[in-house]
Amino acid sequence: MTRLEDPLHIGDVRIPNRLYRAPLLECAGNGPDAVDTLIGDLEPAARAGAGLVCQGATIVRAEGGCAAPNMTSVADPAFVAGLERLTDAIHDHGGKIAIQLEHGGLRSMETWHAAYRREHPDLQQLAVSRPPLPLRLLDRAGFLAYDPHVMSTEEVYELAADFGRSAGYAVDAGYDLVHIAGANMGIVHQFLSPFYNSRNDEFGDGVRFLEVVHDEIRTHAGDVPLMAKVPTETEAPPFVGPRLTHGETVGICRRLADVGYDAVVPVNGSVVWDMSIVRGAFPARAWRDERFRDAYVDAFGGRTRALLVALGNWVESRWYDFDPAWNAGLCRDVRDAVDVPVLAEGGIRERGQIDELLGRDCDMVGMARPFYAEPELPARLLDDEKQVSSDTSVVCENCNNCTVPQATGAPGVCRTPAVLKRAGELRRQHAYERDGRGDET
Repeated sequence: MTRLEDPLHIGDVRIPNRLYRAPLLECAGNGPDAVDTLIGDLEPAARAGAGLVCQGATIVRAEGGCAAPNMTSVADPAFVAGLERLTDAIHDHGGKIAIQLEHGGLRSMETWHAAYRREHPDLQQLAVSRPPLPLRLLDRAGFLAYDPHVMSTEEVYELAADFGRSAGYAVDAGYDLVHIAGANMGIVHQFLSPFYNSRNDEFGDGVRFLEVVHDEIRTHAGDVPLMAKVPTETEAPPFVGPRLTHGETVGICRRLADVGYDAVVPVNGSVVWDMSIVRGAFPARAWRDERFRDAYVDAFGGRTRALLVALGNWVESRWYDFDPAWNAGLCRDVRDAVDVPVLAEGGIRERGQIDELLGRDCDMVGMARPFYAEPELPARLLDDEKQVSSDTSVVCENCNNCTVPQATGAPGVCRTPAVLKRAGELRRQHAYERDGRGDET
């Protein structure tokens, strides 16, 4: 029986256990406090015992491509070199750290953030192909603003080289693994998706882009373990297509393993950046929070439009009900098809659930939003002495009040009083101490 406490190899890197902090938006930016912000966000998970900590999506170019405010760019080698303080902090606790590489493409702020568009009027979106009709209609209605630059074949190779260079900088700074952000409507997802990709060159086969990214990373970063998040689009509304099917995603994962990717993270989702990514309740508290009201107006282009976005968010919350471990079935089918580790995330909330998933559906389990309320969550889930109950569960209520303010550049933190109260009670009970390494501060 595979246990959460068992080690795992991804490539030639030994991960001390099978629990990882999945990528989240840290909103750290690139300013003078960026590294300290990242250490503050990520170190607690390693201190509490997480085998692997995945830094949230970082952008491989210096300008453009950010999907949300204050994302961190890793295009400058001098800046990335300073991240060695972060990797050292993770290693000091015996953990490993992965950097996630991303470019937003059509999902970038230059598409949806009204104030950012005004400040950067000449900034175009990188596009795999011409935006699909449903998105062009939203452009005409004024909710999005497309001025896409469809990349030539040569420019696609240049973008892949940017992924490779950023990976090389990261490995020099001490990162143990490289994680390609292949889902959630980023540029890699757009290559993979028939909804976005209508190219007639070699990159009309979206996996080809990931093959070239692999080769560039091997050139710049050697044999660093490389993993990718791989989407389906089965959660898209039935009238939207064409889209990636369950079987096509299994096939993509098989091809990536054959190419030389060392692990895959299969996820169910939609063709757009919607609540299929997070699921759960409508974040009413966050939408009503007066601290963010003006910033919502700036982001969405007016009070009426902000209200319409909130209404759309409510509709999505009704469509995408929370489903525990919603990627498990996809992960299981991928695991049957590949001979590399399969990582599962999305709706995993209990130790008993983890024990059922490991060895059957996946080789490693990750959580994301629960870390906003419990930065040292691993201390409660890892069971070195086999005393953790199967019903040990996170305090997160899947309310999503942590997510919406990130559209304004606000940091990712839990903002729900009842959840924070429960986490505080656990802290007073020393629940986040582990082997003398816990911290009550």
